[in-house]
Amino acid sequence: MLLRSLPKLSLLFSSTTKNPFHLPKTHRFISSWKTTIKAPPSPVKIGVKTRVPIRSISTSKFSQLSAEEMTAGDQVQQVKLLTSTNDDHGGVIVEMDQPMDSTTFVSILRASISHWKQLGKKGVWIKLPIHLVSLVEALVKEGFWYHHAEPKYLMLVYWIPETPNTIPANATHRVLVVQENSGHFQGTGVWKFPTGVVDPGEDICVAAVREVKEETGVDSEFLEVLAFRQSHISFFEKSDLFFVCMLQPLSSDIQLQKLEIEAAQWMPFEEYAAQPFAQKHGLLRYINDICLAKIGGGYSGYAPVSTSSNFSDQKSYLYLDVEALKRSKL
Repeated sequence: MLLRSLPKLSLLFSSTTKNPFHLPKTHRFISSWKTTIKAPPSPVKIGVKTRVPIRSISTSKFSQLSAEEMTAGDQVQQVKLLTSTNDDHGGVIVEMDQPMDSTTFVSILRASISHWKQLGKKGVWIKLPIHLVSLVEALVKEGFWYHHAEPKYLMLVYWIPETPNTIPANATHRVLVVQENSGHFQGTGVWKFPTGVVDPGEDICVAAVREVKEETGVDSEFLEVLAFRQSHISFFEKSDLFFVCMLQPLSSDIQLQKLEIEAAQWMPFEEYAAQPFAQKHGLLRYINDICLAKIGGGYSGYAPVSTSSNFSDQKSYLYLDVEALKRSKL
């Protein structure tokens, strides 16, 4: 969250892993397919050697087919597929929900991977909720590996092609970013940190939390001022203080303030920093470097400490490097 004082603030930066898993907006496709095999006149066991995806047909509809609708020697074997969504990089994402035994799951999983391979898919992401943890062993035996874990789910991945996999490592830090529907950035597609103006008599730490809540609906806790900039002849020819603030999210669901915000999402910090806009401007490059240094543990910001004064009975805050002060007293 970045604040301006007038103070102006901008930046909700999370250094925790309590981030929602973000899924691309994609289209679902057929979740079942069948294979038709000619059978000899006498009853024999049917072995399926190849599978060709064709039009889906439900069990209830199949049971209603008359003898005339099927050739005398035809038998149909129904094979279900895992319901999935396409990601933006040629892969698929599966969100498991319904319980099933391991044997059934492996059968469906193998059929699904075969189908995705025919479609030229690459990475497979399976999001396994905690109540389906019994399927982890089956997935690992089929070649899946752990990607990341959250309190309520485990994400496993698989690479289909016989090429080096390009599945990205788990993002350890995500930031809350927005696209504005008015002002200088309207219609540019630029993702930026939430920004706002401090109200008269409002503390920086309070204003940062308020602005993030108003624009995105996300609750947060103020942690530190990471940096600030002073400029002159700014708003109405006044001097301006611009604060870069670090907050910790207390919730993850986003609810837009549609009057000012066109879109909002959680984004890996690396993806945000790679935007041409974020690389072009000197101020933003410095902010990116500060955030990276904070991620690496090599940078300390200024946390608010409540203080009193002989000049006023009102509570005020002194912003200082609390950890450095503690170390100096050891």
